[in-house]
Amino acid sequence: MAEARTAEFGIIGGSGLYEMLDNPEELDMDTEYGKPSDLISLGKINGKGVAFIPRHGRKHTITPQNIPYRANIEALNKLGVKRIIATSAVGSLNPAFIPGDFVFPDQFINMTSGRQDTYYDKDRVAHVSTSDPYCTQMAFVESKQADFANLKYHDKATVVVVNGPRFSTRAESTFFKSIGAKIINMTQYPEVTLARERGICYSCIAIITDFDAGVEEELGIKPVEYKDVSAKFKENMPKLKSFISTVIGSVPEEKKCSCGNSLENAFVNV
Repeated sequence: MAEARTAEFGIIGGSGLYEMLDNPEELDMDTEYGKPSDLISLGKINGKGVAFIPRHGRKHTITPQNIPYRANIEALNKLGVKRIIATSAVGSLNPAFIPGDFVFPDQFINMTSGRQDTYYDKDRVAHVSTSDPYCTQMAFVESKQADFANLKYHDKATVVVVNGPRFSTRAESTFFKSIGAKIINMTQYPEVTLARERGICYSCIAIITDFDAGVEEELGIKPVEYKDVSAKFKENMPKLKSFISTVIGSVPEEKKCSCGNSLENAFVNV
């Protein structure tokens, strides 16, 4: 009998993370929600089974609103993943959050539209609590390891999620700041809530790549261009890979969070 393909951790992020896996195997998976963004790489990091999905596809051809979020999370669920580490490039809405800083968001504001954002849209209705959408245990581990590594980071931050693929206007950026968002991104929603519907712990390790339009105006710098975002993320890739490996090796096996209980009392009974 063939050995079951399983992984404890899932990583969703950019293509620069492929080489982290030891002797990866590529899986061409399918789900009832369609195919994931690309082939899934299955291997080990720090002795732990890890499944990696390139969020935008290997050649970065999938726009944020067209990412098959449900298929990606369901594929990781089928592989037995219990904890997801999502990596993201984010813009700063706060002058104190500067390019190169790490951020572990704890809240989100969804400003997207038209995305398929639940698994319960047909035969059953589930009202899943997302009061604290990110895994608190994972965030604690990440903060402790960031301290040990002497990384500059922010562990309490609200991310506002926009459709993209365009960047914000100055008016939009100023509005997002006014409602309490510290960083801005195009892909955190609905990844985080779909993971919650599957009872999977979800954490985000974000790297600030630029100042958003409203902060640019405040600081008197030129508007961001994608080449600047890409360059800053690549610059921090070695630091990011080392940090992810450390986090995976430091997370206790025992879960001390409520992520796995997310569906308790969520279903509508008729």
